Amino acid sequence: MFEIVFLFIAGFLGGILNSVAGGGSFITFPALIFMGIPPVSANATNTFASSAGYFSGTFALRHELIEHKAELPKILLLSLLGGLAGAYLLLHTSDAVFRKAVPWLLLFATVMFIWGGDVNRWLRQMASHHKHASALGAALLSALLLGVSTYGGFFNAGLGIISLSYLALAGYTNINAMNGIKLLISSAVSVIAVVLFIWDGVIAWYAGTLVLLGTLTGGYFAAHLSRRLPQKGVRAFVIVASIATTFYFFYDVYWRPAIN
Repeated sequence: MFEIVFLFIAGFLGGILNSVAGGGSFITFPALIFMGIPPVSANATNTFASSAGYFSGTFALRHELIEHKAELPKILLLSLLGGLAGAYLLLHTSDAVFRKAVPWLLLFATVMFIWGGDVNRWLRQMASHHKHASALGAALLSALLLGVSTYGGFFNAGLGIISLSYLALAGYTNINAMNGIKLLISSAVSVIAVVLFIWDGVIAWYAGTLVLLGTLTGGYFAAHLSRRLPQKGVRAFVIVASIATTFYFFYDVYWRPAIN
């Protein structure tokens, strides 16, 4: 009974955070680890549990996406290829190696969450001075999107803000369109990754379904409260949670074994 309540609440809180400020994986991924699911399986399960929110968000912003329909096939293709590559790398990484990488991945995601807005503003300013990208620039942007998607297939946390940084560098300025494309990238990355995870049998279905149900409920709940919740307060909560989670994993992986 405890497992059901714990994972549902983790998903519920993660769904609220994803809808309001992002960063839900800082709650759901550690919750899956806490329940004894091996790191690689917990990460794959977290990707599965987060995917429904990406799909519904993409559908909600479909009108913004239509305005950029000429660019979407390329974005989808690169996202699928990157997601496939990242998921393949994850499945060929041992739990021991991935466990040591988790604190660094969380640290990167935390830094991007805290300072991602500043990075995006700087990238938008830089992009505004270089609107006519050269062929080399276009190739580099494609390579960057492939890298972003590979990261997302390997480790889901922080994918949204990293995708926004890529879009700012690519010259996008409309935040609604950027959010729509960001969710499209996340959807493509997660769906191809989940297919590979299902094929490999690495998803913890029972735990993942509980988190998924909680995420959907939390997202629906947040949709009705988003205008009332103080954005700065929610963001501050995510920052504190992400720092605490990152610190704990550094302690658990690198320090606690040394003192036992």
